[in-house]
Amino acid sequence: MQRRNFITLSAIGAVSIINSRLTFAAGTKSLINQPDSVWVMVNEQWIKLAGAGNAVYTYQDVRVELKQNNNAQAVYVQSPVSRLQAVKLNWKFDTVKYTKSLGDHWERSYGDLAWKHQEAGVRNPWYVLLNDGRDTACFGVKTGVKTMCWWETTSNTISLVMDTHTGSAGVKLADRKLHAADIVTYLNKPGENAYATLTRFCKVMCEKPLLPKQPVYGINDWYFAYGNNSEKSIREQTAYMAEFVTSTVNKPFSVIDDGWEQADNFSISNAKFPDMHQMADTIKGLGMRPGLWTRPLIARLDDPAYVLAPKIAGRDNVKEPILDPTVPETIARIKKNFKLYQDWGYEMVKHDYTTWDIFGRWGMQMKTSFTAPNWTFNDQSRTNAEIIGDMYREIRDAAGTMYIIGCNTISHLSAGLFELNRTGDDTSGKEWARTKKMGVNTLGFRLPQHNTFYAADGDCVGLTKDIAWEKNKQWLQLLAESGAPLFISADTASLNAEKKAAIKTAFTQAATSQPTGEPLDWMTNPFPAKWKLNDRTVNFNWD
Repeated sequence: MQRRNFITLSAIGAVSIINSRLTFAAGTKSLINQPDSVWVMVNEQWIKLAGAGNAVYTYQDVRVELKQNNNAQAVYVQSPVSRLQAVKLNWKFDTVKYTKSLGDHWERSYGDLAWKHQEAGVRNPWYVLLNDGRDTACFGVKTGVKTMCWWETTSNTISLVMDTHTGSAGVKLADRKLHAADIVTYLNKPGENAYATLTRFCKVMCEKPLLPKQPVYGINDWYFAYGNNSEKSIREQTAYMAEFVTSTVNKPFSVIDDGWEQADNFSISNAKFPDMHQMADTIKGLGMRPGLWTRPLIARLDDPAYVLAPKIAGRDNVKEPILDPTVPETIARIKKNFKLYQDWGYEMVKHDYTTWDIFGRWGMQMKTSFTAPNWTFNDQSRTNAEIIGDMYREIRDAAGTMYIIGCNTISHLSAGLFELNRTGDDTSGKEWARTKKMGVNTLGFRLPQHNTFYAADGDCVGLTKDIAWEKNKQWLQLLAESGAPLFISADTASLNAEKKAAIKTAFTQAATSQPTGEPLDWMTNPFPAKWKLNDRTVNFNWD
């Protein structure tokens, strides 16, 4: 048996054998073998590269090089003339023995994450796990990657595709060498379940997460106000909910959601919010920490054409023009606004819509392509992933000491830059079915990213008269005891003594560090109902 057929279990000093050209490890070190074939996409055509020795593959002006980079296999790409659209690596791998697979999402999840049977042609963003009922094999790329990466499997092959589009066109790299991705693999330790394995693998993919100093919790006005807010409503809501706070060392946040801004200008408040600095001071005076919602890439109706992104199918560029994130003036405006929010006194900013505003599609719509055809950015020399990642880094820099929550942000590019990430689509203050779908599913399948990528925000508990309390109190309990951020969006008129007591208990729990919850039935239930919370088993009834 050749050495390349071994799985190295370095953490436990054992060796197992698998019919594979890949090797992967249960410890921190992993030796990943060279692919069986390397392909690139140019002019919508896949072209196979020829091996040139020393892990180098070429075709005309295109060069792909693989290098060992500590526990990862680094991929470098050069294409000085051809507009490169993607790079694909294939390994021979016996996937038939694995009965289930689990992938991630590009940005938020949409109630559709689950352990599924493998299916050819399905894109698994960022990572994929394969499970045979006992062992779990993990394949992924490190966070902060400069290409949009996904994994595909067939009965005898596993493939990694690194997308290098800029807009919908191939990138113009010119003389630049692109560090496309760092590939990492992982195998469970003996007796370790798939949930623990994924949590450990997330730590391999993200070695330096940026995390809040204390657990984050608080209130948000969206799911009862839905934009119908004001200085008066925020002040009254904050004062009312502050009565349930028990922690003297970790104050909750009061996040002002959409509705404060002046139409299309997120540097000016409207008449309902006469003084945003005073609003922040008011929240602080009531015992909470002020937070604010913003949409960085929305343009003003009077903006000059040169700062605008091109019109594409799916976006309403007339009513909602979008800024081009590759134009320097766009980045300058975004940074100016974030610095302004800090000057106003806000301690956390939730920024939203950037993936939609860039691509004109939600993550759930990116099945075969990220965006509509026939458009590109002003700067065509950077990949989509680089453009987005660079924008995130500018936001991080401008935010200073403020916490940042990414919403509708690319998950693998947010890790290490934002303290929190909204990991699922919106829950609801009107429909329980939506909260179950978007909230419970998201929490069940993305909690392994909590405190490994960022603080994983599963979204709010919408406490209103429209959702039965027997359902919402379970969602409140799960969030409060999960260890993840808890935000409550409460119509105070709907609160009775029982609900008030539950909120007080939830705030007390969420203010302190807790072990991350574990869904015990997630291998068979896309809406996990059996959970391990604080070392005890808790059963929920979501139906």
